[in-house]
Amino acid sequence: MAKKQPKTALTPLEKSVIKALLNDGWRNQDIQALINTGRPASINFGRISGIKADGTVVPATKQQVEAFRHKKLLFDHVTGLCPIDNERLVRAREAMILAVELFNTPRIAFKAGVFSMLANVAWTYLLHEYYESRGVQIISNDGFSLLMSQMIAREDCPLSKGCKQNLTALKEIRDVVEHRTIGPFDLKWLPLFQSNCLNFERALTDLFGPRLTLGRELGFSLQFAKLGTDQIATLQGYNLPAHIAALDASLAAKLGEGDADNLEYQFKVIYTLTNASKAKAHFQFVQPDSAEGKEIQNVLIKYKPADDIWPLKPSEVAELVAAASGRSFTSDKHQRAWKMYKARPKTGSVDPAATDKQYCTYHPPYKSYTYSQAWVEFLVGEIADDAVWAKLSSFGGG
Repeated sequence: MAKKQPKTALTPLEKSVIKALLNDGWRNQDIQALINTGRPASINFGRISGIKADGTVVPATKQQVEAFRHKKLLFDHVTGLCPIDNERLVRAREAMILAVELFNTPRIAFKAGVFSMLANVAWTYLLHEYYESRGVQIISNDGFSLLMSQMIAREDCPLSKGCKQNLTALKEIRDVVEHRTIGPFDLKWLPLFQSNCLNFERALTDLFGPRLTLGRELGFSLQFAKLGTDQIATLQGYNLPAHIAALDASLAAKLGEGDADNLEYQFKVIYTLTNASKAKAHFQFVQPDSAEGKEIQNVLIKYKPADDIWPLKPSEVAELVAAASGRSFTSDKHQRAWKMYKARPKTGSVDPAATDKQYCTYHPPYKSYTYSQAWVEFLVGEIADDAVWAKLSSFGGG
């Protein structure tokens, strides 16, 4: 087995460059400074003098010296990266910086599309670098590189479950916004995007060292106007287009119990208005796991209006489930579904309000039922199984 060369040992190229620079009249200290730039282990004056006395070293050509110096000039003393030797890591960091900068730019409206595409590129470069450094072939024989979705599906993927779920959601959002308009809903997935940024920072520094942090590059986005209650009400008042609601249902259907609350999947804050008049109100952000945050959350859950919890009419449920599942889920199928899963009582029941409150509620004034988003997500997950779909299609239920 060959003896491993120590880090302080000069490479053949370094020796030849030193010889050429000495012949050009460079001072020993200037040569030493150039050679040590970006080097994991520095060399001392003695090495320069040794090369000067060694007649077997052939001087580098002028082109070789210029290329060597150019590479040294590109070295980033803060991160320790060079675009030539560490191209993927440099591109990964720059792609994520661009994703955040463009998202935060006031004059850019295409925020969800820009972020999801550039963040996908950033993560792909990062994982390519991780796997190639471990001897994994990232370029196949047909010339195509591993996709991000392929890398996060590997058993040896270094990312957490929540992070991988976030990246899966990011890819689905990217696929939708590349081909469909989304109206005023670019900020809808902000919690997912924020978690994606935090996950990227953690993965970048955990896998490649703290010097690569983006914390120095990015900070809070400054605003020209405060966020008002009227703005929030306006945004909440929009009806989601069917394809966006279907995407949300598809994303939620892939999550297990508690996964949506994982901060690595989506980042959440609780905000309250400080005690002031509406004109002078300020938003106060509270940590969700603090005592104050938990108290606020309990109040919000306790007094949440029924229309917010069960907002969907039967026809809307059928439309959303069909769009998310790709199945021909009609109103008739929905009627079979609530009967099969006992989401609500049968028509004419003595107790029409005896519903499964997770999925359905009864409105006495209108003698009608509405359903929750959780019901849509449940059905999408259930009918993904061909056997369940066949059972539902033939279900009578009386």
